[in-house]
Amino acid sequence: MGKHFGNLARVRHVISYSLSPFEQQAFPNIVSHGIPNVGRRFASQVLKVVPPLAIGYLIYSWGTQEFERLKRKNPADYEHEQ
Repeated sequence: MGKHFGNLARVRHVISYSLSPFEQQAFPNIVSHGIPNVGRRFASQVLKVVPPLAIGYLIYSWGTQEFERLKRKNPADYEHEQ
């Protein structure tokens, strides 16, 4: 019935390397290197991420408050009406 899915075409000049599952470790040094690495990466990105988010939040909250203020009628405009 023809070739199987993995052997549909002949690919030349492609070299692939792999490591046996018995030779690799699933989670090597996860506590000693992984957690400090997460802290280091987080600390290096905080100053790039937090200021734009804070500015965006301040603009959003100001805009919401300004919208609510402008949505209300001015009571001074209606003082002399009956």
